[in-house]
Amino acid sequence: GWLPKEEIVNFIAVSESTPGPFAVNISTYVGMEMGGVLGAVCATLGVVLPSFIIILIVAKCYEKFKNSRAVKGCMSGLKPAAVGLIGAAILKAVGDALIPAGVTLLTAVSGPDFYVTIGIFALTVTLAFWKKIHPIWLILLSAGLGIAWGYLSPLIVK
Repeated sequence: GWLPKEEIVNFIAVSESTPGPFAVNISTYVGMEMGGVLGAVCATLGVVLPSFIIILIVAKCYEKFKNSRAVKGCMSGLKPAAVGLIGAAILKAVGDALIPAGVTLLTAVSGPDFYVTIGIFALTVTLAFWKKIHPIWLILLSAGLGIAWGYLSPLIVK
């Protein structure tokens, strides 16, 4: 009840478009709107400090118990879980990027957009591994080719 829905939508748009964690961005933005600079500082600290303090406590305890058999077991179990979570996030992002909502897998892999995407990916991998092109240039090339295809595809594909 602090803010109208329209302002919340604006806050989300600004928070998503600025670098950094979403929670920190939106809390800083809302704090600034509600209480000025002091409100922004308090809101940001309110979001960041609890995690920071917990991590400090865990780090201190880890130092003391890192040679414990139970802690070593937990750590060895966390490694594959972390890899799995990262892998799941990658698969979700790739799925969302290549297969928009409402599109079936069959239509996604049969259209020209899919083949252009695969072509850009293959070109990028080739240039990255065999020609050792700097990643920034690869990102710019991929973006340029994607933008060009976005403009040209309505003219080419009918």
